[in-house]
Amino acid sequence: MCVVLDGSVSCSIAKFYRLSERRASLAALTPCFTRRYSACRACASHMDSFAVPTMPTHRPSAPLLIPRPLVAGLMRLYDYPHPKRNGRLIRGYDRPHAVRTARMCAAVAARLGHPNARLRSYQIACLLHDLGRAGLDRDLFGRIWSWAKEHGIPTRPREWRAIHLDTEYGRETEAFLSLYRRDLEAAGIEMDRWAVEQVEMRLGYARRLARRLRAVRPAMKKMRVKWSPWMQLVMLYYYYPERLAAAKPWVKQLAEILLACEQFEAYSNQQRGRDYYVRKKETLAEAFAYLDKLVQEGILSAEVMGALRGLAGEGAFDAILEEARGGAMTKPERQYLRGLVSGDRLCQ
Repeated sequence: MCVVLDGSVSCSIAKFYRLSERRASLAALTPCFTRRYSACRACASHMDSFAVPTMPTHRPSAPLLIPRPLVAGLMRLYDYPHPKRNGRLIRGYDRPHAVRTARMCAAVAARLGHPNARLRSYQIACLLHDLGRAGLDRDLFGRIWSWAKEHGIPTRPREWRAIHLDTEYGRETEAFLSLYRRDLEAAGIEMDRWAVEQVEMRLGYARRLARRLRAVRPAMKKMRVKWSPWMQLVMLYYYYPERLAAAKPWVKQLAEILLACEQFEAYSNQQRGRDYYVRKKETLAEAFAYLDKLVQEGILSAEVMGALRGLAGEGAFDAILEEARGGAMTKPERQYLRGLVSGDRLCQ
């Protein structure tokens, strides 16, 4: 596979995914054949010459479509100058999450037929989707938002505005602080400028992302990354779906894919679960239950969910999910994933 850095051509991506899908279609038939063969004891003597097929070792994968040196350079953009310790950097939080999400996103987008030239730019946007959280202070961020969750306080802009109708659009951070600054300080959390940044990373994400993109634009230019407005737009969909109301259909679909893959990875991400979601256990069923809820709310489309389910069921994301969890999936979990594809459902 080859990639032209300044923008226009990504070679052999579509062929890669088409080959992967043909292999996966054969894999989907294997459990059915195996069960029927095993159950047919009366015919066993007539089938001695047949070898029972096993699951193919080759499954559709979710590769990086851009060179690894470029990926490494983009990940360094997450590093942030420490506000209280001169000369020290805060290493970008959970950068592997961004890489895993970007791999899944490109695979789903390819499954849905997006052209090769677009996939590379899209994967770059996905790699940087968390840039607005550069500088995240795990302890301080966790304390603020754990407190908010315990008190039933909305943590996303659209959820905040749904309850606090008088909040001016884009001023959710200020509204949060005006209501809860004293309560947070009474809980032992000093709400200085750095703490306010941690609030901004959620309730003011659009502003903070815009600031960080401006700050890193010269570095991206040196890496010969061509940035387009739609790339920033897809990064905002989770917190600001209303901003894509007039977007082109393909842009909105890419935004949906990023949301779905990012949340799917996050629900399997052990570290992120502890630090970000105050969660003690990762379950695949909960991940899909949440994504299905977003479908019902009209945030995700059936097409995007169908592509994600299909690839997950075929095994394309097994290695990614295990890496996120920090360990192997259990047999029931693998069975759950294989049950997402129609081939297994035919056997039930």
